[in-house]
Amino acid sequence: MKKYFLNGCLAVALVLLAGCVTPIGADKVSPRQAYQHLHENALNSSRCSSDTMRVLNRYGLDEAFQKNPDATLAKLQAIACADDRRDLLFALSELNYLNADRQGRSVKPGVPRLARNSYFASAIYAYLYLLGEGKDARPNLFDLRIRTAGDLYNRGLAQGLMVNTNALVELASGPRQTPPGVVEVQFTQPGFPWDMNMIKAFYSADEYVVRGLSTRNRDSGLGAPLIAVTGKFGKFKESVRAPVTVFLRVSGDARDWSAGKLTATLELYSTFDAAHVDVNGKQVPLQTDTTAPIAQGLNNSPIWKLGIAQFFSAELQNKTGTRRMEPYTPGQIPVVFVHGTASSPVWWAEMWNTLNADPVLRSRYQFWMFNYASGKPITMSAGILRNDLMNLVKTLDPEGKDAALRHMVVIGHSQGGLLAKLTATDTGDKLWQLVSKTNIDALDIDVPTRDLLRSNFFFKPLPCVSRVIFIATPHRGSYQNTSFVQNLLNRFMSFPSDLVEASASLMKLNDTLNLPPSLRKGVPSSLNGMATDNPFMLTLADIPVAPDIKANSIIAIKGDDQPPNGADGVVQYTSAHVDYTESEFIVRSGHSCQMNPLTIEEVRRILLENLGETKPAFR
Repeated sequence: MKKYFLNGCLAVALVLLAGCVTPIGADKVSPRQAYQHLHENALNSSRCSSDTMRVLNRYGLDEAFQKNPDATLAKLQAIACADDRRDLLFALSELNYLNADRQGRSVKPGVPRLARNSYFASAIYAYLYLLGEGKDARPNLFDLRIRTAGDLYNRGLAQGLMVNTNALVELASGPRQTPPGVVEVQFTQPGFPWDMNMIKAFYSADEYVVRGLSTRNRDSGLGAPLIAVTGKFGKFKESVRAPVTVFLRVSGDARDWSAGKLTATLELYSTFDAAHVDVNGKQVPLQTDTTAPIAQGLNNSPIWKLGIAQFFSAELQNKTGTRRMEPYTPGQIPVVFVHGTASSPVWWAEMWNTLNADPVLRSRYQFWMFNYASGKPITMSAGILRNDLMNLVKTLDPEGKDAALRHMVVIGHSQGGLLAKLTATDTGDKLWQLVSKTNIDALDIDVPTRDLLRSNFFFKPLPCVSRVIFIATPHRGSYQNTSFVQNLLNRFMSFPSDLVEASASLMKLNDTLNLPPSLRKGVPSSLNGMATDNPFMLTLADIPVAPDIKANSIIAIKGDDQPPNGADGVVQYTSAHVDYTESEFIVRSGHSCQMNPLTIEEVRRILLENLGETKPAFR
């Protein structure tokens, strides 16, 4: 005994003298390193989790998997056919995913079919672990494997459906070869209301990293978030992108799989229409991503070329009009964004992204954007907006069955707020009285000139608009819009030939009408219209919106000034304030406050409140 004791002491002493680390021990590391070690799995490293290692060790297969993963997976599948322990299914899901990663790295170019099938198998195993029937109890909600299995399912499904490295996804019916055996797959679209002929392609949303937006909005659940890209349609001949989710539903178990009897359905759901799926009487939330489609749609989009260029040029007038940012869905109320001077629809991306993240808003509203040449006369741009909205309603709903299309909410920033107001206001003859005391029908003028005058001086509320929201709107003009600025910028502006010809006809009426100075000099730009001494602006500011249309106002003030003092750098509070709004919200910001999170939150509040007030209730 003494001899063994001395030998043991000698061994310990030699270890200490050599400064070696003991074969077994615990090392103190940073909190981040400790967390990463505890959560290591096939999704974030080249190794599997400790839960899966425990299964491999149970059957003495840890070294075998390193040497021959395919044979090891076959052995584990055979064991799973006889052993009902659910942790086997988790291990098979993770190991198939890990094996797919290895297979994908071994063949170039693209993702090989072998790897795709292993990813697909990983998703099936994850489904059986999470939702499959069996004798072994499902893990509790706090089991870390629940979260990992959900990610394995989502990522395995997405990568199992991808056909190339460009994230292109193929959704189709047919037999699918997987390591355990053939799976008969049926594609369906129980929650996708649009004609599949509209869709040009599907892309995996998880393959994209978003930039430029403050948040990436995702709802946790099961399913692979996709970007549905339509073919080019409409007046702009542009594609639109919409968030959808594909869900894989599996029928059978490990035994059925090995026997070639496992079946599955690929179910496609629109994020705007579905938030959950029913699995064996349980509501399972769908994984969604509403930001990736927005961001991907703005990659190399021609919409970036608008703004300043269209403000000055007459050559870009073909871009004017309303863009539908998603396929039309009956029953959803349109929210129409109208940008301001020298701006473009891209300035609404932050608000659109945030509002779309709200499941109630995205299921009850559809978002449109109006683009226009913001240097043109305000009344002319307003006329285009009005005609465009009415034509869209007739085109989308020729029989008048969709009541939601007749309860639009128009949101305008800066000059866009003035256009929004002209969709909701009955001006009567108040604007016409500024230029003539003679009834317009009594004037000795040709029909085109009379129509031009009528469209610029007489406005009625549109029957399709039920609410307008003004954001930093210069109802009484901009104090920065001086005559010097107007004269300088007007030198660089050009207008369409039809507008110039119409203006020339109007000049001939100078003796008949009491034309204001801005009209006597030719085509008035929007800058002339937003001058603080413009009688049209001042008169329009005092005309309330129609009684059956609601209005809200968001006003920006820089610094600590309190109303009625303060300004946003472009518009003073006294210009933006009107008495006929349902609410007025002050945001501490500069003029471009449509991207401010407090502005967006106020718009969200208004839209939610609007749903409670809108009758009848839609959907």
